[in-house]
Amino acid sequence: MAAQALSLLREVSRLEAPLEELRALQSVLQSVPLSELREQAAELRLGPLFSLINGNHREQTTLCVSILERLLQALEPVHVARNLRVDLQRGLTHPNDSVKILTLSQVRRIVENSDAVTEILNNAELLKQIVYCIGGENLSVAKAAIKSLSRISLTQAGLEALFESNLLDDLKSVMETNDIVRYRVYELIVEISSVSPESLNYCTTSGLVTQLLRELTGEDVLVRATCIEMVTSLAYTHHGRQYLAQEGVIDQISNIIVGADSDPFSSFYLPGFVKFFGNLAIMDSPQQICERYPVFVEKVFEMTESQDPTMIGIAVDTIGILGSNVEGKQVLQKTGTRFECLLMRIGYQAKNASTELKIRCLDAISSLFYLPPEQQTDDLLRMTESWFSSLSRDPLELFRGISNQPFLELHCAALRVFTCSAL
Repeated sequence: MAAQALSLLREVSRLEAPLEELRALQSVLQSVPLSELREQAAELRLGPLFSLINGNHREQTTLCVSILERLLQALEPVHVARNLRVDLQRGLTHPNDSVKILTLSQVRRIVENSDAVTEILNNAELLKQIVYCIGGENLSVAKAAIKSLSRISLTQAGLEALFESNLLDDLKSVMETNDIVRYRVYELIVEISSVSPESLNYCTTSGLVTQLLRELTGEDVLVRATCIEMVTSLAYTHHGRQYLAQEGVIDQISNIIVGADSDPFSSFYLPGFVKFFGNLAIMDSPQQICERYPVFVEKVFEMTESQDPTMIGIAVDTIGILGSNVEGKQVLQKTGTRFECLLMRIGYQAKNASTELKIRCLDAISSLFYLPPEQQTDDLLRMTESWFSSLSRDPLELFRGISNQPFLELHCAALRVFTCSAL
């Protein structure tokens, strides 16, 4: 079968419009094992296919993309980087997005190969084209470009190529395309920053992290809502949290929550800000975060009383996160009767809310009640037992009724509560 594929490939190279031959080649390649193609790698002449891909014939381009996807897998990433560099550069500027995605998939193979990545780093024009792919309309193309650049930045040489060359100017230029593209660049910067303190240092020196944080604490509520998600991603790392604390960003986020009561548009960004603190608490210390930023706990309790299902859902999720470890459970217990009232509201929502919110309430309850065997002290068991009683006048009947409802996800969520309560 491999011989037949090679014969068709040679036939394609001799014709100007080899549509039938391309169809036949595509069909044959589906039956040829990749191992056989690799054995014939030296005989694979892909130049004609790349030439045909640049034609205006839509089906021809589609067939060439499909064929190249298969044949390129048979070639080593180093070979692709060294011998097809011009074709890769053309592919990144091709008007057909499928060609760009094909090209970026090969770039990804190259940057993931320690022997081949140098070829990319030494090709300034190719790197520039990858950066400009972030600014395209097709999200899949932009995501693939971000992944490739993020992978490149895992090495010192990659960081230098991206941040100590004209490429940084290209990145800033792409950001000016529109708001969506600017957020894509921020996404890339956060991905790179999250790798290590050194990577974060390169990103902060570039000025792009500072720009992101400035937008986070700016006056545009929609921008805040978008930026907080990225800043939360950065806070998943220890060095990221340290940086945010040192720069006073966590204090600024807390102050914005304080002022949210007087902001009629706070519902746009408040959920993200509360989620930020919830994640911060569980990654560091629930007690320290809740003591230092009491407005966070206050706002979570307040949101459970909201008439807005979105706000209730975020509050319930956050309670579940806080109560997922013993320290967090103890922080909640210290709020006394306020927490008992909150549990009653969660029990009410678990019975009466929409199916989606019911499931979130049940998941939060499971998180609150779960205690690993080694942490099941008499005090903690008494505490969770009292919480169980606070959910409803008849908690067992509440969960029995939910578990009998004909919705699989709801049924499973209720069973998880029973499981956690029985441990």
